[in-house]
Amino acid sequence: MVKNLIKTNAPTTMEQKKAKPANVTNPLFNDIAMITNKNFIKQIIFLTRIPLLTLLILPLFLNSLAAEAKQFENHVSVVLYKVERVVDGDTLKLSDSERVRLIGIDTPESKDNAKLRKDSKRTGQNAKEIIEMGKRAADFTRKLVDGKEVKLEFDVSQRDKYGRLLAYVYLIDGTFVNAEIIKQGFAQVMTIPPNVKYQDLFLKLQKEARENKRGLWR
Repeated sequence: MVKNLIKTNAPTTMEQKKAKPANVTNPLFNDIAMITNKNFIKQIIFLTRIPLLTLLILPLFLNSLAAEAKQFENHVSVVLYKVERVVDGDTLKLSDSERVRLIGIDTPESKDNAKLRKDSKRTGQNAKEIIEMGKRAADFTRKLVDGKEVKLEFDVSQRDKYGRLLAYVYLIDGTFVNAEIIKQGFAQVMTIPPNVKYQDLFLKLQKEARENKRGLWR
């Protein structure tokens, strides 16, 4: 009976052929799978770090661009300057002792100097008449800005041969001082390249002042 039991329990040759192979794990496949998984994980980590780095760096980059844009947009100073006194219709002295020559405008001289004599010779006008007009122009500028805080806007060249700052000047309320002096007829347009940013505006305002006989155009 034992022999019969053994024979009965033993698989036949056909059964051996039909039997499915056992699941055998190859160590080599395990190593490859492990390496692949590690590389995949590294790629995932790298890809997730790119957006994170971008999110961290992008605000700094945008802030830098915004600061540069603010700095170069119109070149307007953020600092406020106080006008200590009006030297002439087109020249100011600030509280820090800087002298500012208003860009794009020219008012008659209010004192006897070389430019007065040159202007008198060029225009044929009497020097005393020029000085009188110069005093009126200086008085207008004085009422407009004397003792007030202003902002400065620079153009290409920031100083003239005398060391004065060349600037467009603004009051706190936004009044464009250079333009206002021309608009009210107390200055003529004087454009000296490369500082020509508001040339067209100044010429337009001068034409209006002259046609309406404002200020010194009366």
